Amino acid sequence: MKIAILASEGAPYVKSGGLGDVMEALPAALARIEGNEVTLILPYYKKIKDNPAYEVEQVAQFYVALGWRQQYAGIMRLKNRTDGVQVYFIDNLYYFGAREGAIYGNPDDAERFAFFSKACLDTLVCMGFIPDVIQCNDWQTAAVPTFLKAYYGPLFPNTKCMFTIHNVEYQGWANGDFFDNVLALPWEYRPRLDMNGAVNLMKGAIECADLVTTVSETYARELMYPYYAHGLDSVLSGNAWKLTGITNGIDTNTFNPETDPALPAHYNADSFVEGKAACKAALQEEVGLPVNPDVPLMVMVTRLAGHKGLDLLCYIARRLLWEEDCQLLILGTGEYHFEEYFKELAYEFPDRVAAKITFNLGLAARIYAGGDLYLMPSKSEPCGLSQMNAMRYGTVPVVHATGGLQDTVPGADADGNGGLGFTFQSYNADDFLASLKRGLHLYRYNRDAFRALQRRGMEQDFSWNVPAGKYMEQFYRMQNM
Repeated sequence: MKIAILASEGAPYVKSGGLGDVMEALPAALARIEGNEVTLILPYYKKIKDNPAYEVEQVAQFYVALGWRQQYAGIMRLKNRTDGVQVYFIDNLYYFGAREGAIYGNPDDAERFAFFSKACLDTLVCMGFIPDVIQCNDWQTAAVPTFLKAYYGPLFPNTKCMFTIHNVEYQGWANGDFFDNVLALPWEYRPRLDMNGAVNLMKGAIECADLVTTVSETYARELMYPYYAHGLDSVLSGNAWKLTGITNGIDTNTFNPETDPALPAHYNADSFVEGKAACKAALQEEVGLPVNPDVPLMVMVTRLAGHKGLDLLCYIARRLLWEEDCQLLILGTGEYHFEEYFKELAYEFPDRVAAKITFNLGLAARIYAGGDLYLMPSKSEPCGLSQMNAMRYGTVPVVHATGGLQDTVPGADADGNGGLGFTFQSYNADDFLASLKRGLHLYRYNRDAFRALQRRGMEQDFSWNVPAGKYMEQFYRMQNM
């Protein structure tokens, strides 16, 4: 099957969050399936352009009609990828190639990614790659299903389009005149994109795509409700027949405690006791906490944002530290008030709390390996990858049972039986504290049961093989529609 995957980011070239991780692993997993030809198209950002590690060549150039504009697009082909995925970058200095800083957050983001969406379709035509399936991701490529239906039908007569929602919170809003001024679509498409007098690109994608997927089974159900859907609940409910949840995997080659070069000791599910003990001691020393194997170490690697459940942790942190003999380590950056809170907490409890307000991939790996309990009390979590990374390294997750957290971390009882971690159902601090205490007490009073829980997590198959197979099932479903 010929598969084109379109996205605004993809590791290792450029990454701002979980989408980048998915776009590194999913295309490679699909390419490993016999008979597939996989093409990945990304913007040619300045940080990619300036990186000498990526050897590219220009293979074509053309102009993209975007309303009254004629915008240049160069097709840059990556030459040094070896996993069977053909990668193309869309080059445009104005929208991507000359802009410093973060890849999102510009006032003209809607125009930038409308250009990218149309340029992707033009690229497929130009390269003679007429796919059986186009899979596009999040609001940045949400114009693709609409452009495909409105303008490209004769060029892609048998191509089906899947739109994948990684986070419904970001929908691609624009003023009402964006429809004519930039998209220049036939008027009959206006109702599909219109929302409260404005243009909503994600709404258009949901209406126009052949199938819609999201990144966990529970999140697909949650999107039927206003609490989770950020205004799109009625749109998604109306298209429920085409919505499917496919839980993400993780890159088990990168996140591998047997081979991870960032770790001071290596281990697997059969030898983790000594290996994790060595990693924990080294981590405690590295971050300035007392080296003590008997004190449970709670860890988080996270973006410091409200929806990550940090308000719950802030509410209970001092009480927890007063009542329990434990340590807490936070790694991440984000909202100022959370950064300051954890700095103050580390100052107040210097022997109990370490706050590393930075971005450090090596330290993140050592935290996954050296922690005992991994905290993930997210208010909502479409899928989440960190809880799977933590279990891969033998660190037991404590999670709010929402979205992909519910799908990947079945709850264990107080004796550590029947699950993979400790969960709480209602989003409140007392329930979070109770689940934390269950984990801490199991660690302290029944270490054998805690180790059995660690081992079960390490033995899970969180690779992309299973999700890739489920994507293929949906691709074939579209072909038969």
